[in-house]
Amino acid sequence: MALIITEEQKMLKDSAAELLKAKAPVNEMRALRDQGYMTFDSNLWREIASLGWTALTIPERYNGLDFGHVGLGQILEETGRNLSKSPLISSILLGASALRISDNKVLKAKIFPGLIEGSTQLTLALQEGKYHKTTSFQTKAVPEGENYVIDGTKTMVIDGTTASHFVVVSEIDKAISIFLVKADLEGVNISKNILMDSGTYADITFDKVVVSAENKLNIQLDGSRMLDELMTIAYSGVAAELLGICQEAFEITIQYLKERSQFGVIIGTYQALQHRAAIMFSEIELCKSIVLKALQAIDEKDANAKRYAHLAKAKLGKTVKMVTNEAIQMHGGIGVTDDANIGFYLKRARVAQQLFGDYNYHVDQLAALKGF
Repeated sequence: MALIITEEQKMLKDSAAELLKAKAPVNEMRALRDQGYMTFDSNLWREIASLGWTALTIPERYNGLDFGHVGLGQILEETGRNLSKSPLISSILLGASALRISDNKVLKAKIFPGLIEGSTQLTLALQEGKYHKTTSFQTKAVPEGENYVIDGTKTMVIDGTTASHFVVVSEIDKAISIFLVKADLEGVNISKNILMDSGTYADITFDKVVVSAENKLNIQLDGSRMLDELMTIAYSGVAAELLGICQEAFEITIQYLKERSQFGVIIGTYQALQHRAAIMFSEIELCKSIVLKALQAIDEKDANAKRYAHLAKAKLGKTVKMVTNEAIQMHGGIGVTDDANIGFYLKRARVAQQLFGDYNYHVDQLAALKGF
């Protein structure tokens, strides 16, 4: 498939850009931060749901739009541009995707309507410890009659303080299984953390939490295979947001170079800065193709989708670091103050770089896939 988006996807992207610029720009992120680090604006979330963004990747048989991950990726790119806060990543990219991949049809019919309406919010409880891994977990699920008892701790759970359900990755007899766990069950303890991007994350402890066997997401499906597919989606989706951060940070910086004057000279006229800007532009153009290819591979069920996802997350992690570093250097000291928006892009970039593995992790995974 050509590395271009369709007319329908372009229309979706344009409408998302218009809405987010008007109702969820950087200033709104500042406002949420200053109101006690609110996770998101509930009014905006209801509007997002009414526009159908929450239904984009949900199958038509469950009243979803089945528009694909390329479409969702265009919206995530625009959220990166505006640093917009919403449960799109936690609830739709991660939660809805886990449910869609699942072979538990009863649970799908039960949960999808609330996801589409925006009244139900899911998030992925995966991470344990300091480093991203998808092969072994300390969280255990033990069969007990018609239920399972879950014990363990998860960290860096995105929007974990506001989600109504957690998609919990655990082990049963050294095999990976995934459960949908209600946030208000007895034994679920949630602690709130605020990171440098002003985002709300949670550490969650599951202390003998009793979960019905009906809430097991992989009934016959191999848990490791399901998790692999889910992480492929996660890597590509976060890469799409990072692409938006790269583009907006670059554009803000170019505008600054055209306006900032030192010693009576516009600094953008200096050839050294022009060369550095040209390098950023070239890298971002390459990133556009990489991210789009990763998203297309998911929709097309390409056998190499996992490889493209690792490539996208690695490349965007490296590029966003370079672009935001250059942006701050070209702005000078004001770039890291609260008076300038550019600093927020660096802060969000640093957190998103680490989400689900940094550059080194994904390069290592690519090497392993190639037999090294």
